[in-house]
Amino acid sequence: MSGIKDVAKRAGVSISTVSNVLNKSKYVSPELKERVEEAVEALSYEVDPIARSMKNNRTGIIGVITEDMCGVFYPYVVKGINSVAVEKGYQLVICDTQTAYGGKGGMQRERDVFRKLISSRVDGIIFATMVPDEEEEEYFAQIKKDANRYKKIPMVSIERDLTSVGIDSVYFDSYNNAKSAVQHLIDCGCKKICHITGAMVLEIAQERVKGYRDCMAENGLVVEERMIVQGNYTHQSGYTAAKILLENVPDADGIFCANDQMAIGTMRYLKEVGKRIPQDIKLMGYDDVFLSGVVQPSLSTIHIQKRHAGIEAARILIDRIENAEDAPEEVQRIKMEAKLVVRKSTVEDAPEDWSLADW
Repeated sequence: MSGIKDVAKRAGVSISTVSNVLNKSKYVSPELKERVEEAVEALSYEVDPIARSMKNNRTGIIGVITEDMCGVFYPYVVKGINSVAVEKGYQLVICDTQTAYGGKGGMQRERDVFRKLISSRVDGIIFATMVPDEEEEEYFAQIKKDANRYKKIPMVSIERDLTSVGIDSVYFDSYNNAKSAVQHLIDCGCKKICHITGAMVLEIAQERVKGYRDCMAENGLVVEERMIVQGNYTHQSGYTAAKILLENVPDADGIFCANDQMAIGTMRYLKEVGKRIPQDIKLMGYDDVFLSGVVQPSLSTIHIQKRHAGIEAARILIDRIENAEDAPEEVQRIKMEAKLVVRKSTVEDAPEDWSLADW
């Protein structure tokens, strides 16, 4: 098996030059870089990851914590993270806490995942969290203390703004995005709009409920408790919640679902009971996953920059990892833009709009 000395000899350069090329640690002229890369390929040389880790205190691994990897939202985000990670020479370890479904054990599962990633000496962590507002300061103070125990492990929050506790964040404005969704239903003539929420243990679900309530109030429309049913972001919960809503509010003329999966489950139930969409009842989703443009009728929704959020989070994290001494001390805060996508579930003659390109 060839070693780094063999590569240096074949390329006619020093061992340090080979190391600089392989580790991207210092500038090497294009000519020398090409000679080293040709020698590496000719000799089928592979860098010993353990030796590299011991030398630069890096593992080349980024931990990613999601709340529900089996859904159709997080794969977009992870795809964005991975595109940057691969380009920069990192691998991902993906951990799913399944906290999107709620439950008392969610916080503990999330905490355990943080501990395992930190003890594995990952180079950085990108995560989605379910910690309540009132607990986040104490919770993340301990997480950050753990993350700095062996080496400094930077972290980036995805989906939620945690800059107040000193964590770089790439987040979505759930409150105002929900208001945009509900306002569209109102503009389409709806007056009795119901809401199917996500798991209310999550802050993003609470923000969407608040956006729904505030938009209804601003338009002089009443919200009764029977008009809100909790789901858990799955299509099954959307189906069940829609059944409850129509039993409680038979004259509902609009439904806003906190994500597209629940909206698709809702659509299934509405069709089963003979409700015409959008003539009898208009339906709004949230996220704009690829399924929303494929179902019939196509689903109006809020387009969230899912993949791009992953890209931004990975760029911030890797910059922290590789430029620790020069990285800005202040936390970085990026709010992702969103837009209303109008399809046939709210406007009957809306043009077809679907694409699998982002997926």
